[in-house]
Amino acid sequence: MFFFWTSLGFVFACVFASFFEWALHRFFMHRPTAGIRYPYERHALIHHRIFKADHTYHLTKEEDKHTIPMAWWNGPVLVGLCQLPFLIAAVMFQKWGLLVGAAVACTAYYSVYEYLHWCMHLPKRRHVERSGIFFRLNGHHLLHHRYMHKNFNVVLPLADLCLGTLLLRSKTHFKQAVGPSVPCVQPKNKPMPMPVSTVS
Repeated sequence: MFFFWTSLGFVFACVFASFFEWALHRFFMHRPTAGIRYPYERHALIHHRIFKADHTYHLTKEEDKHTIPMAWWNGPVLVGLCQLPFLIAAVMFQKWGLLVGAAVACTAYYSVYEYLHWCMHLPKRRHVERSGIFFRLNGHHLLHHRYMHKNFNVVLPLADLCLGTLLLRSKTHFKQAVGPSVPCVQPKNKPMPMPVSTVS
């Protein structure tokens, strides 16, 4: 029974983490909210200024490498905050497996976020960069660097899909980053209309 509640906590926490990531990214990392400026300054004012959707999507200056990951202490804080609903549920229903599953899921989600984000901006032809999932998520994140109010998810774009911020391709043509693990996110060419014959 403990395994059941642990599995349930893991699955629900993965879904919740997508919405948590989305809310954090949209409401705190792209604007100051409730007097909290640190995420906004680190992300919107520094990270997005250095890494754009063109060739600078990939690291160009070694001294900017430290701006790719979050600060070390962000991990424990965010993982802890993400587990709060599961802690409350575990206390209310005395199902501690929920909290254990959530702890594993939230920790894994944050770790995957940091690793994928690192690989996206500092590609090295790693094994993960050759996967189809990474290829699609990389295009998803590249579009976020083009349109900062779209594609807030990095790991699991479920919240982007559900909350109307999912963008699959650019609205206009632009000079985008290229590489073996970077998909083309340009608008699809619209077919030319067939000419109408005027000969009767």
